[in-house]
Amino acid sequence: MTTLLATERIKLFTTRSPWWSAVLALGLTMGFAGLVALNHSGGPLSVEHSQFGMQFGLMVITVMAALAITTEYRFATIRATFQAVPNRTAALLAKTTVVAALAALLGEVAAFGSWATVKVIDGGGPELSITTGADWRMVAGVGLVFAITAVIAIAVGTLVHQSAGAISILLIWPLLVENLVQLIPRVGDDIHDWMPFTVANRFLNGPGPDAPLSAWGSLIYFAAVGGVLLLIAIAAANKRDA
Repeated sequence: MTTLLATERIKLFTTRSPWWSAVLALGLTMGFAGLVALNHSGGPLSVEHSQFGMQFGLMVITVMAALAITTEYRFATIRATFQAVPNRTAALLAKTTVVAALAALLGEVAAFGSWATVKVIDGGGPELSITTGADWRMVAGVGLVFAITAVIAIAVGTLVHQSAGAISILLIWPLLVENLVQLIPRVGDDIHDWMPFTVANRFLNGPGPDAPLSAWGSLIYFAAVGGVLLLIAIAAANKRDA
C-alpha cells in the first residue's frame, strides 16, 4: 500500500491541475474573506464571517478531485495502472487517500488563512477569537468536509468516467438539486434534511433546533454517504472495463 500511495502522490503532483486548483481554492476562499472584511459595516466581524468563501474553495476542490480520476480514464492511463496493480480496489483506495489528504490540507490552510485574513484587516476583535467548540468546528472542520467531498468526487468520477459529466453532477448536486428538492410537495423539506451537502453545512455552522442530527452526527452521516458512494464506485470499477 505504501508503494501505491507514493505512486499516486507522484502521479498527482506531476500534473498541473492540483497546483492550479490549490492556488485557486486558497485565493478564492481567502480573497472573499478579505472582501467581506473590507466591506462589512454591520457590527463586529465574527468567526462565521471569516468563512464566507469556503463554498467557493470547496467547488474548486471538487473539480480537482473529479479530474484526478476522470483524466486517467480520458487518457487511458488507468488501464496501465490496473495492469500494474491487478487489485483495482487497492489502486482506487490509494488514489482516494492521496486526493482526500491533499483536500484536507488545503481545507485547513484555506479556513485558517481566511480567519487570519479577516483578523488582520479587522484588527482582531473578541468575536473573531476561536474559543468555543463551535468556533473550532467552523474553522478546523473545513478540512474534514473538503476531504469527504473529495471522496465523493472520486466516487462520482469513477462511476461516470467523463470529466464534463462528473463535474456537472458534482456542481449541480449541491448548488441546485439539494435546494430544489424542497419544492417537492409534503416530503421536500424532510428529504432536504438528509441531503449530504446540507448536512455537511450543519456540521460546520451548527445543526439548528429542528435538524435531525447533531453537529458530529451530521459529519458521520456525510462521511457515511461518501463511503457508500466509494464502495459502489469500486464495485463498478471491478466489474467494468477500464
